[in-house]
Amino acid sequence: MKGIVFTEFLDLVEDKFGLEMVDTLLANSELPSNGVYTAVGTYSFAEMVSLLTNLNKETGIAIDDLLLVYGEHFFSVVKKSYPEFLLQFKDPFDMLGSIENHIHVEVIKIYPDAELPTFEIVKQTENELVMIYTSSRAMHSFGRGLMNKTFEHFNQKATILVEKLNDKGTEVKFSITADE
Repeated sequence: MKGIVFTEFLDLVEDKFGLEMVDTLLANSELPSNGVYTAVGTYSFAEMVSLLTNLNKETGIAIDDLLLVYGEHFFSVVKKSYPEFLLQFKDPFDMLGSIENHIHVEVIKIYPDAELPTFEIVKQTENELVMIYTSSRAMHSFGRGLMNKTFEHFNQKATILVEKLNDKGTEVKFSITADE
């Protein structure tokens, strides 16, 4: 998992819960990296699981809820770091519908060894998008947070239904419909 995911996560934890919480997480989590991350480095997903699990224990907030807020935070990172990227899309459906064939292609150019989820488009119209998220990491709530902020960025409202297609959450159906 790319280091930017860790550095931004710890920044979010500091913003929401304070530096003491970051210290607590680093001390209580099993981190082969010792919690020393660089944005361009690559680290084990197990470290993120350890950090999330310990944040859940410390705060009582469900891991899916933590990932949702983190996904929303991460959109601001994309917006700040790559503003020209967002200008390529006419609306949120255009942007979300291009995750697999455009956005992930660009991410791989920046981070060649990134392991990304897949998004299979099942249906796409001007006001509706159905896609299947697949990832062994089961971070669909992170994706949901990114989607929430995508709609906010384009000043549109939508209903996003999430249906887990298996118990692990490694395969999830997102059904998105524009609100009138």
